Amino acid sequence: MPKIATIAAQAIRTARLDLVPLKVGHADEMAAVLSDPALHTFIGGAPDAPDALRARYRRMTAGSPDPAVSWCNWVLRLRDEDRLAGTVQATVGPANDGAGLVAEVAWVVGVEWQGRGIAVEAARGLVDWLAGQRDVRQVVAHVHPDHKASAAVATAAGLTPTDEWQDGEVKWRRTTGR
Repeated sequence: MPKIATIAAQAIRTARLDLVPLKVGHADEMAAVLSDPALHTFIGGAPDAPDALRARYRRMTAGSPDPAVSWCNWVLRLRDEDRLAGTVQATVGPANDGAGLVAEVAWVVGVEWQGRGIAVEAARGLVDWLAGQRDVRQVVAHVHPDHKASAAVATAAGLTPTDEWQDGEVKWRRTTGR
């Protein structure tokens, strides 16, 4: 029987950021933050309009239909500017070998806030928080091989690249040592 993931997003505070659990009400501000098509260079697609983002956030905050998987999503509030600047997320579920949980993480920072270390700070905060959660044994991320900035974020968060690929991206991993 798969281990049931019972991880829920909680507020995380870093030096400059508040990682705030996602709410549908964040959609309007986040639609502006995520509106630059350049954010989709490596992931494909196009920016969502506020209504589409609101619908997506409704699905995300409703949670995973699989009781063995937790969807944890945060917006990044830059405290000094009192503005949202991006998102981080973790999908937490049972490891393939049944030994504990694996958290798959991702991050995105709006173009206006890039180059300021915000993604690094947010990813470190998220990965460290996950590493402190009971039963989380690994944190993984998937990074496009040409996305040097995202690879730098993964490295700064303590993940290392593996020889594994998924959907054209390199799998990065950090074992929590539990």
